[in-house]
Amino acid sequence: SIVTMSSNKNKNTSYSPGLAGVLAGESAISTVGKQGFGLMYRGYSIQDLAAHCVFEEVAHLLLYGELPTKRELDAYVARLGQLSELPAALRAALELVPLSAHPMDVLRTGCSLLGNVAPEDDRSRVRDILDGLIASFGSMLLYWWHFHKHGERIDTRARPNETIARRFVRMLHQREPTELQVRTVDVSLILYAEHGFAASTFACRVTTSTLSDVYSAVCTAIGTLRGPLHGGANEAAMHLISQFSSPDDAEQGVRAMLAKKTKIMGFGHRVYRKCDPRSDVIKECSRRLSQAPGGKPALFSISERIEKLMWDSKKLFPNLDFYAASAYHQCGIPTSFFTPIFVIARTTGWGAHIIEQRGANRLIRPSAIYKGPQLKAFVPLHSRKSGVTKLSKL
Repeated sequence: SIVTMSSNKNKNTSYSPGLAGVLAGESAISTVGKQGFGLMYRGYSIQDLAAHCVFEEVAHLLLYGELPTKRELDAYVARLGQLSELPAALRAALELVPLSAHPMDVLRTGCSLLGNVAPEDDRSRVRDILDGLIASFGSMLLYWWHFHKHGERIDTRARPNETIARRFVRMLHQREPTELQVRTVDVSLILYAEHGFAASTFACRVTTSTLSDVYSAVCTAIGTLRGPLHGGANEAAMHLISQFSSPDDAEQGVRAMLAKKTKIMGFGHRVYRKCDPRSDVIKECSRRLSQAPGGKPALFSISERIEKLMWDSKKLFPNLDFYAASAYHQCGIPTSFFTPIFVIARTTGWGAHIIEQRGANRLIRPSAIYKGPQLKAFVPLHSRKSGVTKLSKL
């Protein structure tokens, strides 16, 4: 709910916890929740983009403003492939990051280090830097993982005409992926690419509004996405569905969780009111994987039973994260990599917002309603008494 209060200047000021419903800027990048369910990137529906594009087309659309021609797409895929090789300094640093580190911390550290190796010394290079981050985040993650998990220094260079989705799955498994695996990851990157003023994007724009560099803005976004209330819901969904051995077991378990008022991750949305338009798209990918050789039909059936239960009992629909979990799992992707894949995709959206914010910048500096004590008499040091304050208990 929005609380309206009067300021010292007799002007009404409104406060909405979590900034829910607050208009915080103008954007031409995407619409989220139009008519309660719609999602468009620069005027194109998410359904059309997911059905007909590869991720590089959508990245080009978001960062450069238009869908590429065939020649432009080929050149863009080749360029991103060239940028997938990691600098020696970054490889050396990744070898120092322990396997126990959170994969999101690995990407944040890698992004920050690139800011030292190849700093943004010219604002006109912003798209070049963003392309480099999009191309290299997967390389960072998998170089670090293979080095510490298997003792291997993998080659992160792309093969000719190799897309980011194909390269990621190939480098992960160190063998040629199936076309269904590649398409699933490609579609997921498109679906995760952009989503308006989500928490990480807004944080990214706040950093950008200070005229900081692009690496700092993306590090801000990664740190925000790391929080379980923003990123991580797909990982939580995987932890949920993996607990159960059958649909009946899942229904019984989730009912017990609901009775205890446990939050079921992967359902509902802050903006969408009718459905998440991305959910059915990724659900179909998960369904197709479950029917393919090596698929896990029981996992998909468990997911469907939980979906039905959540709608019947709570009228909550699945969001993108719920079926992304079973889709990624059936591609052989470790659960801890789910949110880092989100980073690869959303860097395109973050980048578009960085460029847009710089184009019409004003420092983002909201106000707050003060709820602390009124003016107090100052107490000299020798006269103060110790005591436990409310702040010390936080």
